[in-house]
Amino acid sequence: MKKALTLKQALNTACPFRDKALAQEPMTNYRSTEGGLHGMPLAFWSAWNLPDRPRRIALLMDDCQEEYRPYAEGILANLQTLVDVFRKKKTTEDGVCIAWSSWSRQFDDGISNAMDRWYGPRGLRVEAPENAAYIFTGEAGLQPLKEIAPTAQEIEEGWFYHGKHLDMFWTFNDDGTSYLDEKLKALDIDTIVIAGLWTDECVLATAYAGSSRGYDVVVVSDAVATATANHEMALTVANSTVANVISTAEVVKYMTHEFTTGQRKAVKGTAHPDGRKT
Repeated sequence: MKKALTLKQALNTACPFRDKALAQEPMTNYRSTEGGLHGMPLAFWSAWNLPDRPRRIALLMDDCQEEYRPYAEGILANLQTLVDVFRKKKTTEDGVCIAWSSWSRQFDDGISNAMDRWYGPRGLRVEAPENAAYIFTGEAGLQPLKEIAPTAQEIEEGWFYHGKHLDMFWTFNDDGTSYLDEKLKALDIDTIVIAGLWTDECVLATAYAGSSRGYDVVVVSDAVATATANHEMALTVANSTVANVISTAEVVKYMTHEFTTGQRKAVKGTAHPDGRKT
């Protein structure tokens, strides 16, 4: 294995992938822990903002489906607003798209046994189900919320699909590649905007998965919701680790007045699972 250098040694060594001068400037996107060891930070937040550069951008409608309607009522107007503004923009720009997923775990599907163990084997009573792992209302529950449903053409083009795990990227083609990742890579998308359900499960999991695959990640704070008490906590965690957490109004302002289409492959590579350009 390559020997690990000290920070001082590394900064005095050729580094083709990093701007060493910029790296030695003070950070602006963190708060220090008062009296903490080595002045280590208390919290980070995104060092980038949407208007910082041209982008190729996707709206991910995470499990916005009829079974979850009771949890979506409070954010439905914002979901509609986001779909409308992205649909309008993608009629004139080739670097804009919308993808819809639908949580589709069923009791007899035989997959993801770790999730089965996590939720446990109980709570599946027909009259009063408590276990959130599965769809209980059958095909009707898998349908996208009618107010923000994909069009027949969008469905035909493959922009609506059934998800099998928390992370929207965890649905696979026959060759083992991620269905969603391949759809986005075909358009050279480099930024994903996540809205939908549930904040502390699928939204958070998709944010981490997107970051791992090299996408800039936005979570829309007032266009995500959950059935638990963990909504604000999940947004705090996302905002301090992998996502830029902003409001619907901020996304609309950006898409309407500030968005500029990026050149293909200008930011994110497609040859590696983590989006490396080299």
